[in-house]
Amino acid sequence: MSTLRPSTVAVHEEEDAKVAALNHQDLDAGALFVLKSKGSWVHSGYHLTTSIVAPPLLSLPYAFTFLGWTAGILCLVIGALVTFYSYNLISLVLEHHAQLGRRHLRFRDMAHDILGPKWGRYFVGPIQFMVCYGAVVACTLLGGQCMKAIYLLSNPNGTMKLYEFVIIFGCFMLILAQIPSFHSLRHINLISLVLCIAYSACATAASIHIGSSSKAPEKDYSLTGNSEDRIFGMFNAIAIIATTYGNGIIPEIQATIAPPVKGKMFKGLCVCYTVVTVTFFSVAISGYWAFGNKAEGLILTNFLDNGNPLVPKWFILMTNVFTILQLSAVGVVYLQPTNEVLERTFGDAGSAEFSGRNAVPRLISRSLSVVISTTIAAMLPFFGDINAVIGAFGFMPLDFILPVVFFNLTFKPSKKSPIFWLNIIIAVVFSILGGIAAIAAVRQISLDAKNYRLFANV
Repeated sequence: MSTLRPSTVAVHEEEDAKVAALNHQDLDAGALFVLKSKGSWVHSGYHLTTSIVAPPLLSLPYAFTFLGWTAGILCLVIGALVTFYSYNLISLVLEHHAQLGRRHLRFRDMAHDILGPKWGRYFVGPIQFMVCYGAVVACTLLGGQCMKAIYLLSNPNGTMKLYEFVIIFGCFMLILAQIPSFHSLRHINLISLVLCIAYSACATAASIHIGSSSKAPEKDYSLTGNSEDRIFGMFNAIAIIATTYGNGIIPEIQATIAPPVKGKMFKGLCVCYTVVTVTFFSVAISGYWAFGNKAEGLILTNFLDNGNPLVPKWFILMTNVFTILQLSAVGVVYLQPTNEVLERTFGDAGSAEFSGRNAVPRLISRSLSVVISTTIAAMLPFFGDINAVIGAFGFMPLDFILPVVFFNLTFKPSKKSPIFWLNIIIAVVFSILGGIAAIAAVRQISLDAKNYRLFANV
């Protein structure tokens, strides 16, 4: 047996190489140039971590203000377990189809093959594009807000407006957007992994320091508001947590892995969720412990009391710098599905990647894409409310519902098996939660609408 095994492995690898070569001939420009399959499982871990462990995790203490200790921690644990499970299911489905000679490189390709052409073209494709492009706009806006926070800390009487900082951040994104492929981001995403641990550690340390000091606000963990506000607040909090765990680009990340792909994505997910566990729980628990129901939408805001820093000024500046740098990496990662669509539309798979035929349309289309996202972020500084709706309509289906549906339709487990019913329960429960969270998000928009102004300096 021991003498046969190496040759068996070699045969499998040779078959994978043949499949990869065959698929390579049929690839369009988007898949060929943007979704290059050259990475290792370690690289997939970097991409996964950047796409999930992002600055929205600094909103987790705020989500706890609507849930309290028990429900808050329970929702964090359930979110981690369900998304880790769902992302593994997608990976297994992708591996299965790759072994059959049909390697899917995009979410819409999976939907096209498993659910039918119309599902891929009219449902999954548009939803994924909306979620990912919405994430790019949100990163640009949040980056501008962090830059403005640094500016006001250094110059309290400064007159620069939020949209000016959004434009500055957008210019930085304009440069990063020209990085040719998803695989090319692997080194940036390694730095991003270090940065997310750094600002999470800073946020946790600052919360513990302030919570233990004489400057600490009175700790009140009671749920505020009337019964209607509490109910809608609870579903808003669930949407925040779901969006924080959201990814939406698992197939595209797995597409960056060189064949054979079997088992590699699981290792990447283990890297990612190690970081998730350390960062999400430390920031959420320490932030809510320190500030209770006074935790702000972004926990960094709590480190200032009427403009006066509660921790050393340099510490707040450093935390914001870490956050801004990682936001640029997150924004570029979520720009990849848009880049792939643009490359497929305007590129030519028959010409060299860096030929004039491909380089000029790439530069123009990607630049235009970033200019549009930056303009939206500058015009709509209340985009966070809109993004909550996008999260409810987008992340819930892509990350919680479709993975279990894909698994059941692909592997057809027995209706008597626990995994079949577990998947059905997850799909039903998160469909209901997604619908209610969308209603809660729309309600929040209607409540905040009176404060909306284009290019507002908030």
